[in-house]
Amino acid sequence: MFNTSQTALAVELGISPSVISDYESGRRKSPGIRTVKKIVAALIEHDSRSGGRMLGSLSRVLGAPLPSEVVLDLRELEEAVTVERFCELAKAEILVCPQLKDRKIFGYTVIDSLKAILSLSSEDLRRLYGMTEERALVFTEVGTGRSPLVAVKVVGLTPGLVVLHGKIDKIDPLAAKIAEQLHLPVAISRLPKVEEIIRELRTLK
Repeated sequence: MFNTSQTALAVELGISPSVISDYESGRRKSPGIRTVKKIVAALIEHDSRSGGRMLGSLSRVLGAPLPSEVVLDLRELEEAVTVERFCELAKAEILVCPQLKDRKIFGYTVIDSLKAILSLSSEDLRRLYGMTEERALVFTEVGTGRSPLVAVKVVGLTPGLVVLHGKIDKIDPLAAKIAEQLHLPVAISRLPKVEEIIRELRTLK
């Protein structure tokens, strides 16, 4: 999630990249708390010098919680899944940018789109992205798909995938054009109820 290579992390820690590799592969026993603290500090320091992308994400997440009637579910995944696998679970058909089906997803947020648009500020909308932009935003109560895609464009953060759910059969042409410009896969879920989507997605680790 910090997008830091083993080499960069090793330089920050003053150790060999092979040591980091050994920890990740399990060839070395788990490090002690002091070493973990040093690793966390090194990740933060490296991110800070690289523009603070992850630190910015953390500051969004650590704000006051978003209303539960707006954010129906929000999770970070332990194991990344592809756009294609995510859509299989949500029973969603990819209608825009299907060539990006192998893109990795590291989390998801299920959003009541009408309540989000009516009640959230632009900063609140940014917090829908949780810990990482490489996530799926699932918008419910959707009619045409235009509003969610306009909101994504205005916020200026492009997620890994947008899934639309509601009384929608096809994507609004303007919404499709925005998605194509952003290289953003957009899918429509065919599951009848949002609770079914949430239940299926919670099977992800």
